[in-house]
Amino acid sequence: MLVRLGYACICTTLDGVTTSSSYPYTSFNKDNDYEKLDKIIISNLVDLIKILIFNKKNNIHFYRISSNLIPLATHNRVIFDYINKYMDYYNKISSIINSSNMRVDMHPSTYCILNSTKKEVVDNTVEILKYNYNILDAINADNKIIIIHIGSNTFGKEKSLTRFINNFNKLPEYLKKVIAIENDDKTFTIDDCLYVARKLNIKVVLDYHHFLCNNIGKDIDNYLEEILSTWGNIRPKMHFSSPKNKKDYRYHNDYIDSSSFIDFLNIINKYGRDIDIMLEAKAKDEALFKLIRELKYKSNYEFLDDTSFRVL
Repeated sequence: MLVRLGYACICTTLDGVTTSSSYPYTSFNKDNDYEKLDKIIISNLVDLIKILIFNKKNNIHFYRISSNLIPLATHNRVIFDYINKYMDYYNKISSIINSSNMRVDMHPSTYCILNSTKKEVVDNTVEILKYNYNILDAINADNKIIIIHIGSNTFGKEKSLTRFINNFNKLPEYLKKVIAIENDDKTFTIDDCLYVARKLNIKVVLDYHHFLCNNIGKDIDNYLEEILSTWGNIRPKMHFSSPKNKKDYRYHNDYIDSSSFIDFLNIINKYGRDIDIMLEAKAKDEALFKLIRELKYKSNYEFLDDTSFRVL
């Protein structure tokens, strides 16, 4: 089994580099300053290029792009071209990710609630999904994936799942093809995600930490074959994090517990699929490389480069 590790959004090694500089609507509305908005967007894109160059030089082949890349892109009162105007930057980003075989995806914020009971929230969610797709399309990302949670539990789980399915079916076809759903740590279990996946023929991202926080008492082996099958011929991706502590179990640790990670790999290795694993640790790239150092000491994995290895 070939495993590639990735991290999300922030590169802690690069001081002062961020792809999430914001421009709140309240401030924009006061000044109506499109020049300032333009400078912030360019700053975010330039810093994304810096992070991707860092990833390429360190053989990091899996990375989550921040959905905050373009401030106000989905605000219905701020209309501007966030694609064509910045194509030179998107082309540079595309060149880096494609020349280094880097997988990128996006994971919209908690404001992306497809099964909300409020029409305005659902409408805004659709705009958020379109925006994320447009970014992935502009950078020519292969096998585009936008990860979302099932969302709201208003009026109970059964009705909430039905709302998700109904609203999903109203989406444009190009969005349906790129959405993957992830189990959460409080409400919607991996059972719920697989139920939805069967109805809609969509991909399921297993978050193993969320599974440990929120499940119906079955072992993960009861689900892995079906989870992996939702990906078809595309390399599956999963999320892994370690709990902050016993008291705050649902919260992410700064780093990854390497022994637990090895146990997890031993479980999924039985299924014979290569896999990409997004490490959702607060220390980001630092956590990734610390985990790699510990794996080299604790395991007999065959390392292919800085972040990729075979589990034998």
